[in-house]
Amino acid sequence: MTEQQGLKRRLKFIHVFILGLALLTPTTVFDTFGIASLATGGHVPLVYMFAMVAILFTVFSYVHMVKAFPSAGSAYTYVQRTFHPNLGFMVGWSALCDYLFLPMLYALAIKIYMAAYFPGVPAWLWVIIPIVVISVANLFNVKVAVSLSTVFVFAQILITVIFVALLIKGLASSSEMGSIFSLQPLFSANLTLTGVLAGVTILAYSYIGFDAISTLAEETINPTKTVPKVMIALALYIGITYTAVTYFMQVGYPDASVFIDPESAAAEIAPQIGGMLFASVFLVVIILCNISGGISAQLSISRLLYAMGRDNVIPRRVFGYVTPRSRVPIYNIIISGLVAMTAVFFDLVTAASFISFGAFTAFTFVNLSVIVFYYVRNKKRSLKETFMYLVSPLIGIGFLMIMWFSMDLRALILGICWNAAGFIFLLYITKMFKIPAPMFNFDEEEIPANENEGEEVLQA
Repeated sequence: MTEQQGLKRRLKFIHVFILGLALLTPTTVFDTFGIASLATGGHVPLVYMFAMVAILFTVFSYVHMVKAFPSAGSAYTYVQRTFHPNLGFMVGWSALCDYLFLPMLYALAIKIYMAAYFPGVPAWLWVIIPIVVISVANLFNVKVAVSLSTVFVFAQILITVIFVALLIKGLASSSEMGSIFSLQPLFSANLTLTGVLAGVTILAYSYIGFDAISTLAEETINPTKTVPKVMIALALYIGITYTAVTYFMQVGYPDASVFIDPESAAAEIAPQIGGMLFASVFLVVIILCNISGGISAQLSISRLLYAMGRDNVIPRRVFGYVTPRSRVPIYNIIISGLVAMTAVFFDLVTAASFISFGAFTAFTFVNLSVIVFYYVRNKKRSLKETFMYLVSPLIGIGFLMIMWFSMDLRALILGICWNAAGFIFLLYITKMFKIPAPMFNFDEEEIPANENEGEEVLQA
C-alpha cells in the first residue's frame, strides 16, 4: 500500500503508543492474577518482572529488524528476507494461529467474570454471546467501535488506578490483609523455580501484541525511531504497571486458595474492596474493554484471511470475498467467530499457552533473524555490535526456550499439530517445494469497494 492509495505519515509516538495499549488490553492483568498466583505460589509480581526482562531482549531484536525493514513489520517477512520464503511461510503460519485464536481469549475473560457474578447461567453462554456481539459489530459498525479504542484504554487505566487505591486503603485499615510493604510477593520460603517458570508461561501472553504496531510503520512519522521507541515503551509500561498492580493484589491476597475460583479472583476481590457499586462498574468496564479488544482482534484476522484469499494462498472464493455494499469480508468474520466459539472447550491457561505457541515461534525466529542479518551477513562484529546482534538475541532465545519447556502440555500438542498442518499445506501449495512459497501479507489492506473491484484485485 502506498501513500497515493491513502496512507499518510501522520502518526506520532503518542498515537502509536495508545493504539498499542488498545491491542494489549491493560486490564489483562486482572484476568490472569488468580491462576498465576496459584501456579507461582503467590509470587505474581516477581514473575511479571522476570517476564518483562525476558521479553525485552526480543523487543530489542524487533527494534533492530524494524530499522532494517521499516515498511515490512512482521516476523514472517523478516524470516523470508533473511532465511528462506518457505521458512518465512511456516513462521507466518504459526503467527496465523496467534491471530486466529486471539478473539477466544477475550471471550474467555468475559466468561470468567460473568460466571462469577451470575453462577446460575450456563458458562458457555458467556462465550457465545460476546462472540456474537463482536461479530455483529464487525459486520455493521466496526469503524465506530474501533474509534472508541482510546476511550476504552483510558477507562482501563482509570479503573486500574481506582482498584489499586482501594486495595491500598484496605491494606492500611485492616491488619488481616497484611502489611502494605512486604517482600513476600517477591521472595518467600515457598518460592520455586518450577512455579516461576509455570507463571511465566501464563503471564507472557500479556505482552503478546506489542509487535503488531510494527505494521503501522508506513503511517508513522519517522518510523525507524518512533516504532522502536513505542515497542520498548509498551513492554516497560506493561511490565512495570502489571508488577505494581499485582504486588498490591498479592500482598492483600497472598494465598490463592481463598478464592472460590482462582480464574475469577479479580471478580471476587472487587466487591470486597469497593462494595457492589464499584464491583458493578468494574465489571462493566472489563466487559466493554474485552469486547473492544475482541472486535479489534477479529477485524485483524478477517482482513488477514481476506489478503490470503486475495493472493490465492487459501480459497479465494470464500476468503477473498467481500459483500458488494458494505465491503465486509463476511465469510471471514463468520469463520473467525466459529473458531472463537471453540473457547467453550478450553480454559484460560490452555488457550493463552496455545496462542503463546505462535508468538514464541515468531519471537524465536526474529531473534535468529537479527543474528543472521546483522552479525553473519553484514558482519557487524565490534564489541558493541556483538552484544547487540549476537549476545542479546541469544539471551532472548534462551528465555524463550525456558518458556517453551514450561508450556502447558495440551497447548504444546495443539501447537505442534497446527504447525504440522501448515507444513503439509506448504508442501501442497509449493508442489513439493518445486515453486516458491506465497507471501503472506500481514499488513492491513483496503477492502475493495465492491465485488467486481475485488475480482479485479484478485486477477491482478
